[in-house]
Parts: sequence; C-alpha cells; structure tokens
Amino acid sequence: MASASVLNPADVSPGSVKVAEPTRDIMPPVKVRKGLWGFMWRNPTIAVGGTILLLMVIMAVFAPLFWTVDPTALAPARRTREPSLEHWFGTDMLGRDVYSRVVYGARVSLIVGFAVALFSSIIGLTIGLVSGFVRWADGIIMRIMDGLMSIPSILLAIALMALTRGSVGNVILAITVAEVPRVSRLVRGVVLSLREQPYVDAAVAAGTRTPVIIWRHILPNTIAPMTVQATYVCASAMIVESILSFIGAGTPPIIPSWGNIMAEGRALWQVKPYIVFFPAVFLSITVLAVNMLGDGLRDALDPRMAKRI
Repeated sequence: MASASVLNPADVSPGSVKVAEPTRDIMPPVKVRKGLWGFMWRNPTIAVGGTILLLMVIMAVFAPLFWTVDPTALAPARRTREPSLEHWFGTDMLGRDVYSRVVYGARVSLIVGFAVALFSSIIGLTIGLVSGFVRWADGIIMRIMDGLMSIPSILLAIALMALTRGSVGNVILAITVAEVPRVSRLVRGVVLSLREQPYVDAAVAAGTRTPVIIWRHILPNTIAPMTVQATYVCASAMIVESILSFIGAGTPPIIPSWGNIMAEGRALWQVKPYIVFFPAVFLSITVLAVNMLGDGLRDALDPRMAKRI
C-alpha cells in the first residue's frame, strides 16, 4: 500500500498559496435603534396611544389658545345652530358654543382620570403590600375588599355621590373608592408570588425587618404591573365620570364636561345629533388612547409578552 505523502511547509513557495477571500454575510446587519425613538419604534402602540393622549392634554391645558370662547356664555339668539365656520361644532339649546365646551370638557375628564389612577394606585398598593405579605391581616383586609368588589363600581359611585353634593372632588373620591379593591387585589396576587422567592427567604433568614423587605425586595417588582393597571383605571374613571354626569349625579351642570354636554343634548338627539356626537367622539378617542398606552406598557414591561428577542 502506498503511503500518503506529507506536505512540508518548507517546500511550499510563497507565490503558490492563495488566501481565500472572506465570506460575505448572508444576513444584512441589524440596525438597533436606541434612545426614546428606538423605544417608540419597538413599541408602536405606546407611541400612538401616548401621542394621542399628549395631544388631548395639550388641548385641555391650553384650551384658551385653541380659538375657543367662554364655554358658559349664553346666546339664546344663536341656539341649536348647525356646525359652521363660525361655530365648528354648532351650538346647543342655550346658544353655547359646543366646540368650546368640548375642548374645556377635556379638563374634567383628564383630571378625574389621572387623579383616580394616582390615588387608587397609592391606596391599593399600600393595601396590597400589607395584605400580601402580612399573613394575619390578609383575611381581614381581603374580606373588606371582596365586599366592595361585590358591588358594581358604577352603582357604588352613584351611592357615594348620593351622600355628597356634586363636585369634581367628590366624583374623584367616589370613583377612587370603587377602584381601590381591584388595584389591591392585583398587588396582593403579585406579592403572594414574590414572597415565596429565594431572595425573600434569604432576607428573612438574615433577620431583615418586614418593612425593609417590603421596601427593597417586594415594592420594586410591583411597580410594572401596577403601572399597567393604573392606565386601565384611568380609562375606566373617565367613563364612570361621564356616566355620572350624564345621569345628573356627577359634576354640576354649570361645569362643562363631556358627560354634561351629552346629557344636555340627549333631548335633541333626533334633530340635533351633533350636540351628543362630538363629546362622545372625544371621549372614545381619549379612552382608546389610554387603553392603547396600557396595552403597550404591558407588552414592554412583561418579558413574557415580548415580541422581539
């Protein structure tokens, strides 16, 4: 059998060896967008919902700059006029400009939505942390929350408003009381899963006090789900406020709000539908924007919902 010859490197001349060309990348390089623009590009739902909500906030804050007039000014000679260049959304049965009332009405809905989301999140977070981590208090607190949740939120808000006079502050208080149980149960469920984690057991074994464990180990992990829940509470609060104002149990009729505008125009719905149509459209768009923002935050903050790796 012939033996294979071994190539000696010393016998190879430099010009007889060719170096292979580097292979080309089959896949094009991936452009990673960073910063705020990259975050918005990866989360279009947050971008769209946040942009619409920001425009609504700007409209509410700078309402006098958007070619509006006094939303409470009466002009009986101009009542129930159709939309025109002079009155973009027409006038109501008292001659008030519907466009100005809709723009100023955004203030009430946004204030109520943001305030209820803030207060219910703070109160619900406190109750949920205590109930989820302190075992002996769980039974007492949760039975109270279950009792409140057994009553529909709108009925509970109507009952609370019946005990007080109509004002924006009382509306915020009534809706907050109705929304706190839902936030507290969400936080409690998160805490129940977190307190069984090894790092919490290690902190307990090391003699760390309960308030310190809650502040350092439990609270940071509840911020993300509570933030998402706050957006849904905000949207729900706007709808409940409009319902209360529509049935006469919310803000006083003198205050322009989307619910009041629709309530005043329902008697003329068949002949002058624009009085109800425009505030309803603005309410729907605002609630949709808040819900889109909440869905986007859920996808961005929950790794299990991530669409891209």
